[in-house]
Amino acid sequence: MDRLANTVRPYAWGSTTLIPELLGTAPTGEPQAEMWMGAHPGAPSRIDRGAGGTPLSDVIAADPTAELGDAAVAKFGPRLPFLLKLLAAGAPLSLQVHPNLAQAQRGYADEESAGVPLGAPHRNYKDANHKPELICALTTFEGLCGFRAPEESAELLAALDVDSLKPYVDLLHAHPEEAALREVLTAVLTADPQEMAATVTEAAAACERLGGDAYRAYASLAHHFPGDPGVIAAMLLNYVQLQPGEALFLGAGVPHAYLSGMGVEIMANSDNVLRCGLTPKHVDVPELLRVVRFEANDPGVLRPEASETGEELYDTPIDEFRLSRFVRAEGAAPTDLTAGTPQIVLCTAGAVELGDLRLAPGQAAFVRAGEKAGLSGTGTAFRATVVA
Repeated sequence: MDRLANTVRPYAWGSTTLIPELLGTAPTGEPQAEMWMGAHPGAPSRIDRGAGGTPLSDVIAADPTAELGDAAVAKFGPRLPFLLKLLAAGAPLSLQVHPNLAQAQRGYADEESAGVPLGAPHRNYKDANHKPELICALTTFEGLCGFRAPEESAELLAALDVDSLKPYVDLLHAHPEEAALREVLTAVLTADPQEMAATVTEAAAACERLGGDAYRAYASLAHHFPGDPGVIAAMLLNYVQLQPGEALFLGAGVPHAYLSGMGVEIMANSDNVLRCGLTPKHVDVPELLRVVRFEANDPGVLRPEASETGEELYDTPIDEFRLSRFVRAEGAAPTDLTAGTPQIVLCTAGAVELGDLRLAPGQAAFVRAGEKAGLSGTGTAFRATVVA
């Protein structure tokens, strides 16, 4: 197995303290938002097999079958199909949604044929892949996930007692679920900017008065993004507070935003994001409305399912990634992690040994398909692999 040297991304919304605290390093004063572990071309991990640090993406490309195994290559192609991250939000991320595989393939092909540069700020599809993802909380973690039932959103908006929101309340009461959610989101995102800015200001003041976790979260969004229509769009979504060890799965078409806290995130290897608001970046409303699933649902907080081996699995409906956790007590017998698929093992607490490698919090290792790997020590480790 190979110790990974990983890149920390300094996005503006990142916490200045959470990742340094986990790594045991001094904060730099700059935001540290995400630490990437994997072979994504944007920031591949590096390994050293005697020739100095080499990008994991290059190592895999040189011999995909040896690194990933026959089954994974046959199913996903000659690349690592997932990206593992430590995510630390000190401020809200943009309200966003991800396409399904067919939508991503079509959208990418259309923009390629239209000659839209890959780095253009108005480009929607950076690749032809979907981007389902799972976030598992390491600290108390706040987020928004999926639409509330229309009547619940109507009740929340009505409680604000803002005149300009009353037409949205009426729409939410007057239509079937899908039509109600579609009409209100469309109206919010296409409203006159000056009128919407005034609505957001008034709604935020009402949220401050009402208090409670959800209202405080919406008031905070308005503080970070004054006048942004995404603040009102966010009020259509479920507010979720995860405790450490709990997780959320975000499938295609589900609008969501992470607000605060640190977690382990895993996703299919894609950059495709369509934004709904809470951002200065491009919002393509027509394309967004084609991708969003206008259906209310429970956010579905996941708790890991334990097995006899001590592995705790976060069950998800896709194959590009499989995330599990080991919480190892002192004196626990070693666990055999040998598998025919590629793995990344990340320590988040205590200290664990993976073969000859000792991993402290925030350290990770890549395990080739078929390589013998035993996990020992006292602490918490996450295991990322695929279903092949």
